Amino acid sequence: MSTKKPSYPHITADPRIANGAPLIKGTRITVRAVAGYYQLGMSVDEILQSLPHLNQAQVHAALTYYFDHRKDVDLDLRRNSDLAHWRSQVKQGRSVGAKAA
Repeated sequence: MSTKKPSYPHITADPRIANGAPLIKGTRITVRAVAGYYQLGMSVDEILQSLPHLNQAQVHAALTYYFDHRKDVDLDLRRNSDLAHWRSQVKQGRSVGAKAA
């Protein structure tokens, strides 16, 4: 019995972009970036507000890849994260959303 390897149609990697980290096809947005927002408690809709050029399918694909490769992505996130930066981005995004309401 053979098992089928999962396919991630919206996810790719290019050694010339983000040191080959998995990213959303057609963008320079890494899975690590989406995972970082998710770990801060952001919903898919909030992530889309922060990254408005993405669509729901792309964000869900990044999260699916993240959940399937959590150990590797978490390690990549720790290596490449500046927690203060992420928190400031979330606060800015929520401030802008609050002003628009």
